Amino acid sequence: MTSGLTPGVAVSDNDAHGSCDAIAEALAEAGWCVADAFLPEPLVRTLRGEALALRQAGAFHRAGVGRGPEHQVRPEVRGDEVLWLDPCSASEAQRDFLGRIEALRLAVNRALFLGLFDFEGHLAIYPPGAHYCRHLDRFRGVEVRTLSCVCYLNDAWSPADGGQLRLYPDPRRPDAGIDVLPFGGRLATFLSADCPHEVLPARRERISVTGWLKRRSGGG
Repeated sequence: MTSGLTPGVAVSDNDAHGSCDAIAEALAEAGWCVADAFLPEPLVRTLRGEALALRQAGAFHRAGVGRGPEHQVRPEVRGDEVLWLDPCSASEAQRDFLGRIEALRLAVNRALFLGLFDFEGHLAIYPPGAHYCRHLDRFRGVEVRTLSCVCYLNDAWSPADGGQLRLYPDPRRPDAGIDVLPFGGRLATFLSADCPHEVLPARRERISVTGWLKRRSGGG
């Protein structure tokens, strides 16, 4: 996909608040948004280095599907490895990222009145060939995850590397996918309950910060 102020796509600039407002406007119009350069390159590089070092130290674990007693590791469905972010022990770079997500939370609340109050997320690494089958980002019976946020940490990604996030945002055309390449610094956001999506296999390691802006339980 290319950059441009078309429905569902925002181009970020050097003004963090202006970028977040543009993302919120795109979400209000289309329910999804892709913003390039949401993270500056030095921050992308630092977060990527931290993720790789933590994985080398054994801090990551295989991601699963389902929650509670239904949680299972099923590599035929989902092949990434994850490390959940802890704000209490976050690095300086991770705190910088969380601050930018907080600015986005405020902008989206101003524009869409979603009542977002918190963010949870993890570093995610997909080994070459790993994928994630089509799914929604809400667990059955649990409606707190409201806005999905995926920010990419990859270096010099090219279309030949694959690894697209494929969104299915139009319920009138449920099989019409929109492919988003995981360029470093790019942020993809979409309404968690309304946008099925999948991750296509990549030919090289694929790194991101993935998370959710949440409502309080019960929508209050």
